[in-house]
Amino acid sequence: MTVFFDNQLFTFQAVTNVVENFFGVFSTKMTIFVHMKGKLIIPAVFSLLFSFFLSDASAQDAGEEGKCVINTDEVSHIHKGWGVSLCWWANMCGQWEDRELDKVIDWLVSPDGLNYNVFRYNIGGGDDPMHRNCQPHHMNMGKGKGLRAEMPGFREHPDSGYNWQADSAQIRVMLKIKRKRPDAVFESFSNSAPWWMTESGCCAGNENPLEDNLPAGSYEAFAKYLVDVCVHMRDTYGIEFHSLEPFNEPTTDYWRRSGVQEGCHFSPASQVAFLKVLEPMLRQSGLGTVLAASDETGTRLSLESFDAYGEDVRLLGQWNVHTYQATSAERELLRKKVEAAGLRLWMSETGSGGKGIKGNLGMMQRLFDDVKQLKPDVWCDWQYIEEFGDQWCLVRADFRHCNSVRLKNWYLRRQITQFIVPGSKILACGDAHTLVALTPGGKLVLACLNGGDEVVEKSFRLPGRPKKKGKMYVTSAREDMRESSVETDGEEISVSLKPRSVCTMVFQY
Repeated sequence: MTVFFDNQLFTFQAVTNVVENFFGVFSTKMTIFVHMKGKLIIPAVFSLLFSFFLSDASAQDAGEEGKCVINTDEVSHIHKGWGVSLCWWANMCGQWEDRELDKVIDWLVSPDGLNYNVFRYNIGGGDDPMHRNCQPHHMNMGKGKGLRAEMPGFREHPDSGYNWQADSAQIRVMLKIKRKRPDAVFESFSNSAPWWMTESGCCAGNENPLEDNLPAGSYEAFAKYLVDVCVHMRDTYGIEFHSLEPFNEPTTDYWRRSGVQEGCHFSPASQVAFLKVLEPMLRQSGLGTVLAASDETGTRLSLESFDAYGEDVRLLGQWNVHTYQATSAERELLRKKVEAAGLRLWMSETGSGGKGIKGNLGMMQRLFDDVKQLKPDVWCDWQYIEEFGDQWCLVRADFRHCNSVRLKNWYLRRQITQFIVPGSKILACGDAHTLVALTPGGKLVLACLNGGDEVVEKSFRLPGRPKKKGKMYVTSAREDMRESSVETDGEEISVSLKPRSVCTMVFQY
């Protein structure tokens, strides 16, 4: 999860508001930051913003000229799944009674719901128990993200054994998902080592957020901690993690002592040094789990870290990236580098602010951009459930009273995730606002996004295909997955997209 300082967020929001109003487009790229020693570089932000918005506007114009030809033989990549982190909502919802917990999990994993199949389990580091007596709780954590962000660790002190009941709430959610979704894929990841291994004695970061918070003398202890947790989950619950990611946005300046959530700075050199300790330990454990890295906050930092790893990327089986900040060129370059190294590529976390459906659609455009340009095997949301707002989460809940409601974001995601199932072929399409996929069951899925205030006409050509009827689903400001029928006219499919909407058409192919 990306943390922004208030003064930076305020400045950037003002900038994006001006640009957004000028161009009349939705807030797709609301989280583009350039950091240098903790300071916001405004000229760079302006440059990135203008290039993003101009490229988006021109792409939309180009996509609306003539007909988009779909060739089912022109496969971009194979989609492996949609996912979400269990951190931090599972820590709270895992305390609910079965009826309410089952409901929100069904919304998440059911083929008739979001149809998610990938879940990221957070191995908590755990903070100093003495901080529980501080006011406010853990300095800032209680008043920042809420107590949901204070994840329990399995070892509170260096001389204590493992308390495997410490994270029972998140584990309970994971086990329910496993029962309801037998094909679920689980990844483990860490935000910080336990407090007693760190330089600062705090799992939120170092005094200086640009300095590592895990000393080299703690590498072996932390590596053993991570592997022990993975082995325990396999031996006790039958869950063998697909991958283990020991870092989260490690080179940023977000993680500081007494901050609002767990976080740990690692320089690229330190990442490699730690992986060289962790990799043989993981291999000797007998687990089939592979290492993943480096979960940088954006594509630029991800490219820098990837290049810094050099030949040491061989330690990994998977490269993870967040797309809070991303450009088309960086997405494509990162994909090429990861492919050349023979690694799997996951977009393991993203989210966005904004306002109302305009902000929601901005996030959907990022999903389209990620899938079309980055071409990850898996695409993951950051937060499934939060207690406030309608942007960063898909479901809003009162954690204390176990009340939950599906938000517009939930229906917009479902427009894509219910129909583009694991194993689908993502097909090439020159329209930046259209995703096309062919499912293993032979269904052709065309998902179109209109983020503007006017109706947009779209036409697609499917050479050699007879006239067939299909189903169409629309989510707009006033509709949630409204179902109707749609027909191809010989080789043609035409549709009128409502303002600020996503339309998904499904045909048996």
